[in-house]
Amino acid sequence: MSTVLVLADVTPTGVRNATLELLTAARALGEPAAVVCGPVADDVTAALGAHGAATVYSITADAIDDFLAVPKVDALAAVAAQTSPTAVLITSGPEGKDIAARLAVRLDSGLVSDATSVALEAGQVVATQSIVSGAYHATSVVTRGPAVITMRPNTIAATEAPSATAVEAVAVDLSATAKGAAITARNPKGSTGRPDLTDAATVVAGGRGVGSPEGFAVIDQLADALGGAVGATRAVTDLGWAGHDIQVGQTGKTVAPALYVAAGVSG
Repeated sequence: MSTVLVLADVTPTGVRNATLELLTAARALGEPAAVVCGPVADDVTAALGAHGAATVYSITADAIDDFLAVPKVDALAAVAAQTSPTAVLITSGPEGKDIAARLAVRLDSGLVSDATSVALEAGQVVATQSIVSGAYHATSVVTRGPAVITMRPNTIAATEAPSATAVEAVAVDLSATAKGAAITARNPKGSTGRPDLTDAATVVAGGRGVGSPEGFAVIDQLADALGGAVGATRAVTDLGWAGHDIQVGQTGKTVAPALYVAAGVSG
C-alpha cells in the first residue's frame, strides 16, 4: 500500500485534532505516515498511531524551530524523497498553505487548497472543495506528482484505526533558503481555556451590533457556557473590542464548526 504523508501539528498540550482528521482522510488514499518536526513524545506517538499512522517520521535538524515555514518544506521534501508518497496532506491555514505551495513547487506536483474530502479514483487523487461561500462544490484530480493538499479543519470527523507504529528519525540539513527568515522572539499567548478557533466545534461570534465592549462581553460568556470558541468580525476588531487573533471571515480565520452562533453580525 502506498504511503500518504501527513504533516503533524503538535502543541504543548498534544496533537491537534486537525491532524487526527488528516490521518483519517489519509486512510482513503493509502497508508498514513505522520511527519513531526522535532522529537516525538510517547503520548504523541500513541495519538498518531491510534488514528492510523503506521510510521512517525521524527525530523532532527539544528534549530528547526528558529525559522519560519521553509524548514518544514525541507523536512517534507526529504521524507517524500525517501517514501515516494501518493499524497501529502497539510492542515489549511496561513502557514499550512505557505508550506503546501512551496512543497508543490519543490516536488513539481499538483496542489489543491482548502479541500473538504479526498478519495482515490483510478489510481489518481481526487479532492473536493467547497467554494463561493459553500454555494458550489468543485472536484479536482491531481495528475502530476504526489498530490499536495491542504484540508480545512472540522470538515470530517477524526476516527480511530489503531496501528502498530514505528518512529523513525530523519536527519535534515536545512537549506540556506530555510534560514532566510528567523524568529527573533516569542510571546506565548495566555490560555483562555477555550478551544482553538479554527478547530472549535462551537463558535460564538459577535459583530458591531453588540454595541460596545461591554456588549461583546456577553459573547464571551455565551461561548464559555457552550464550551466553544469566541469569534469576532473585522468591525469589532478594528474598534478594539476584541483582538485581531479571533477575527473570522475572508480577512480573518476560516472556521467550520458544527454550531455557529452569530450575534450582531450583518452580511
